[in-house]
Amino acid sequence: MKNIRVLIVDDHTLVRDGIRALLALASDIEVVGEAANGREAIAKIKQLAPDVILMDLAMPVMSGLDATRRIRKNFPNIKVLALTQYDDGEYVVPVIEAGARGFVTKMAAFSELASAIQSVYRGESYLSPSAAAALVEECQTKTTPDGENDPYNQLTDREKEVLKLVANGHTAREIADMLFVSPKTVEWYKTSLMNKLNIHNRTDLIKYAIRKALIAL
Repeated sequence: MKNIRVLIVDDHTLVRDGIRALLALASDIEVVGEAANGREAIAKIKQLAPDVILMDLAMPVMSGLDATRRIRKNFPNIKVLALTQYDDGEYVVPVIEAGARGFVTKMAAFSELASAIQSVYRGESYLSPSAAAALVEECQTKTTPDGENDPYNQLTDREKEVLKLVANGHTAREIADMLFVSPKTVEWYKTSLMNKLNIHNRTDLIKYAIRKALIAL
């Protein structure tokens, strides 16, 4: 029986080492390589030919969200399984929309991680229980009573907060200090909200914030 070839993508070496050690316990899973960011993962796909990519989301150089979108477009046969410490809707929804076949948190037991890999390899979808609950809640709250979706209403409260701060010219470090989170988390919020709004640069983001009266002229 063919082993499931897995590529681990995470910007922390200790995390990659831990996942590799765990997956070595599975008889049908083979870790064929590692990458520290999305860009490196994409560069290694042709060389390593993975079946499943375990993808962290908040990474430097290229986020897991952007990498997942590119993999779906250029390598549609490869399955992406998001593996992250976050399990709320603002993380689950964007990466599923980007093309991930599943979502598992880093708090998951080894048996759940192995099952998730096996499921997405077979072409099925897999959501950890907490991610599934977050997905349901997010989908229910972002639909307006008349059934129409306003992109701004799809943003979480934290994303709206980051949008306003970015549009007002604050850096990721400054925003991180204000919100008591890491700059990497701020970049994740920024990437997520820009994808939801279909905005691709800071200038257009500022114009959008002005139209929404989020900042003063």
